[in-house]
Amino acid sequence: MLRPGALRPGDTVAVAALSGGLDADEEPLFRRGVAELGGLGFDVKISPLVEIGRHWWWGAATPTELANEFNRLLRDPETRAIFALTGGRMTLSYLDLIDYAAVEADPKPVVGFSDIDAVLLALHSRTGLVGVHGDLVTYGYGEWQEAGAERRQELADVSSRLLTSTSPVGLLPSGHDWDSWRGGHVVGPLIGGLLNRLVRLQATPFALSPERFDGAILFWEEVNTSTSMIWNDLHLLRHAGILDRIAGMVVGPVADIEVTEGGPGLREIVLDVLGDRDVPVLANLEIGHNPPNLLLPLGVRAQLDADAATLSLLESAVVER
Repeated sequence: MLRPGALRPGDTVAVAALSGGLDADEEPLFRRGVAELGGLGFDVKISPLVEIGRHWWWGAATPTELANEFNRLLRDPETRAIFALTGGRMTLSYLDLIDYAAVEADPKPVVGFSDIDAVLLALHSRTGLVGVHGDLVTYGYGEWQEAGAERRQELADVSSRLLTSTSPVGLLPSGHDWDSWRGGHVVGPLIGGLLNRLVRLQATPFALSPERFDGAILFWEEVNTSTSMIWNDLHLLRHAGILDRIAGMVVGPVADIEVTEGGPGLREIVLDVLGDRDVPVLANLEIGHNPPNLLLPLGVRAQLDADAATLSLLESAVVER
């Protein structure tokens, strides 16, 4: 693992368009998200590609422009973390343009989910970087206010400790709807993200090696698809031998999913594909397209207790710098 340097109060962090752009109706979310990052004690700088109405096809800019801006931030010694503006459909197009040597030379936290997971997983595959599957600036940090004062404080506490402290976060605060689909207790490194991005990444030169899944807790979520597509994608992971390697599974609250006519629900699908594998499954965690989200750092050892419906981070995600 390549742990990034811990953030300090006053550090400069960047909000970057790594995939989609900023629409006019998203500006209030964007402003609130930037304010939340500032409230964590960071000096927030906005990438030049974050401009209302700026678009190329379905992204904020061309793949080359997105990669160039990302690389600039990776190489900039004053930028200590990179937070993704939003998700989208662009990241798979520029994985071959990322400066992985810059990541190794100066590892820093990269935070986001959805389409950003392709970048996080590629960085982890190529360099071992502990990327952070967590809130986007718009859909995530921009929605903290709507979570209520108590939950907002819990999210701020987890975000601050995970990004700034070399001590393990420990028990993650439950949203109270976590559901055990199969009992058991395991410890292993966290690996995962948006299911369809993980599956697609495994068909590229940036795929995670099979060993990355040994004893791992696989976490995933999905959006805008059907139960039959999820069933097929999980079978792809089974065919690849991944489900034979993992120790546990965490499933996010799958958003905007069509239950295929005549088919079972998501719980039945997951258990059907797992078969008789002894893999505990904890579901409905806040790790996807129903933000705000908890932060899950790739590669960090966690403890999954599906009987007690808890998930704990046993290692730090960052190191002193």
